[in-house]
Amino acid sequence: MEVALLMNGGAPLLGEPPPIELGNTSYAARGRPKEGLQNAEHLAAWLRDMRPRLAVPLTDADLREVTDGDLRAARELRDVIRALAASAVDGRDPDAATVAALNRHAGQAPRWRELRTDPEPHVTVRTTGRPVEAAIAALAEEAVELFAGPLRRELRACPGPGCVLYFVRDTSRREWCSAGCGNRARAARHYAKVRQADQG
Repeated sequence: MEVALLMNGGAPLLGEPPPIELGNTSYAARGRPKEGLQNAEHLAAWLRDMRPRLAVPLTDADLREVTDGDLRAARELRDVIRALAASAVDGRDPDAATVAALNRHAGQAPRWRELRTDPEPHVTVRTTGRPVEAAIAALAEEAVELFAGPLRRELRACPGPGCVLYFVRDTSRREWCSAGCGNRARAARHYAKVRQADQG
């Protein structure tokens, strides 16, 4: 698989917490639903782009070995994250089956941190599973922390026209997932006012 040729991992990256970034691999372009994880190569490219932010280090060799099973697991976890985000944004209790699915993903590939002293003291992440499986399980663990912690209250659905992305509001003034969505929303409001004035 030639991961290097897939730029931007097939989905937008907005600097959100990694579980929300995974949730946002289901996005919209010009109001049309898009699948950012179309195949294993797209998942590998997304993991490559997220590599500095993942809890489990992934090598280029790991990325070349992403399987269709990894793709199924990532998509299922993505859908679980989106369902939990929708519940959090709407102020509803999450569905018990959705919570169970998240917990199942979190327990897929146990990992731990070990101290290494050569050439100098540093931490190494070890796992009993394949590194990609462990990285997906770690994303699920991060989602557990996100939906159980205070960031859950700052989670928002972008109100931009046609947008389906989620974001964590990091300032009280933030209203959209990105500056682009904010610009489109302001342009749509302006256009509606001009149109209303022309008709009135």
